[in-house]
Amino acid sequence: MRSCAKFFRHGRGAEANIKANAGKVYLVGAGPGDPELLTLKAVRALACADVVMIDDLVDRRVLAHAPSARVIEVGKRGGCKSTPQAFIERLMVRLARRGQIVARVKGGDPFVFGRGGEEALTLAQAGINCEVIPGITAGIGVPAALGIPVTHRGMACGVTFVTGHTRDGTAPAWRALAHSGTTLVIYMGMQRVAEITGALQSAGMPATTPAAVIQHGTTQRERHVIGTLATLADAVRGAGLGSPALIVIGDVVGLAHTTERCAAQLRTA
Repeated sequence: MRSCAKFFRHGRGAEANIKANAGKVYLVGAGPGDPELLTLKAVRALACADVVMIDDLVDRRVLAHAPSARVIEVGKRGGCKSTPQAFIERLMVRLARRGQIVARVKGGDPFVFGRGGEEALTLAQAGINCEVIPGITAGIGVPAALGIPVTHRGMACGVTFVTGHTRDGTAPAWRALAHSGTTLVIYMGMQRVAEITGALQSAGMPATTPAAVIQHGTTQRERHVIGTLATLADAVRGAGLGSPALIVIGDVVGLAHTTERCAAQLRTA
């Protein structure tokens, strides 16, 4: 087992006090897709990991920071065969009790629709030392890469992250969301785009509200469509977009690529 003390001397975790035979789990956020968006602290955790448990959506290039670690694939993707959550949690506990340093690597941020909270509670109940290393959540990073600020003075005083898919099949409170005045960033909603946009219109959100779907955001495979609440479902269907993708709804979507357009105009002036 490799010690992490030299990497985290100045961190809040006080790693210098970790006993040589003590296992630990890092819940690591890998960011929205681009491996260069990994934080320095995440890189350091990977470097001292004995085992990396990696989600399906994480770019495998991040494993370059853990060249000696054992890699365990624990993929989770909507509509695909997934590793059971209970198995993942039992495995983390088992490895840590053997004295292993485990990096549990998730896309985005582990505490934003990443089940990081569930895993942290399981580890705490098992008496396992756990540290959360936040990542750039897709709900902010993916729109930003397309030039969409999720908050903007005069357009959106806040942002609401919501899942389009719940375990029990219940729908979010679309009426409240339609009148919230915030940008809506919807995770796991690609199979229900038409239903979601229809529900928001029925709840009173104007059909002309700008809306976008962004697939594989921040990566070289990024594809997107931009339209309105009324046109989004047809645009997504026509472009053949699928998961993983985010739905972004609100006036701020109209700012997409504004920086690039302004720069192009300056170059040709």
